[in-house]
Amino acid sequence: MIGILLELAISWILLRIIENESILALGFLPILKRFRQFLNGFLVTCILCISLQLLESTLKSSEWIINSDANTNLILSSFFWDLKSVVTEELLFRGALLYILIKRIGSSKAILLSAMAFGIYHWFSFGIFGNIVPMVVVFIGTGLMGYAWGLTFSKTNSIAMPIGFHLGWNFTFNTIFSKGPLGEGLLILSNDKVISSWFSLLGLLVVPLLLLVFVKFLNQSSQIDKV
Repeated sequence: MIGILLELAISWILLRIIENESILALGFLPILKRFRQFLNGFLVTCILCISLQLLESTLKSSEWIINSDANTNLILSSFFWDLKSVVTEELLFRGALLYILIKRIGSSKAILLSAMAFGIYHWFSFGIFGNIVPMVVVFIGTGLMGYAWGLTFSKTNSIAMPIGFHLGWNFTFNTIFSKGPLGEGLLILSNDKVISSWFSLLGLLVVPLLLLVFVKFLNQSSQIDKV
């Protein structure tokens, strides 16, 4: 939490010095509208993640069962861990720096730079630096995801929906389906079998592409500022 407060303070200073703006430039207001955008983003990536996990379990002829060790404290602590990590990353990659870059070099270049940085960051957060093939796959997959979220930030003038997208995916993936660094969460896969790595590659690439289509559709239909 201290890290997030520090990020907010630094963001406010950068916005004030460079753009003469306050932290509100990141689109926290109006609260009701931003909450709706956050919730829509959260639900979209929840649905995408659930669909992917159900497809995987079908291919494995397995089923998801409730973890007997799961309890309210476990789920809540995992949720807050996901929330803190998501807000930290969003303030870094879709926060003041992206806002300033959009103002200075235009949205297209700024979003691309932010997406590339997001992809490179995951080489280290995933611990794969030095392994060429995983680095390429992760760079493309997380870079595309970062691009979709950066485009959303640009179109909505707010960090709310990108946080919703990010938290919806991470919470569902890590805490609900026990796939992240937190260990077993709410559900565990019975009769777990190894399937082709091509499926993981498919998920890593298809999900961000679907998100891009979603964001583009909302923009073209003039709905993205209304959700």
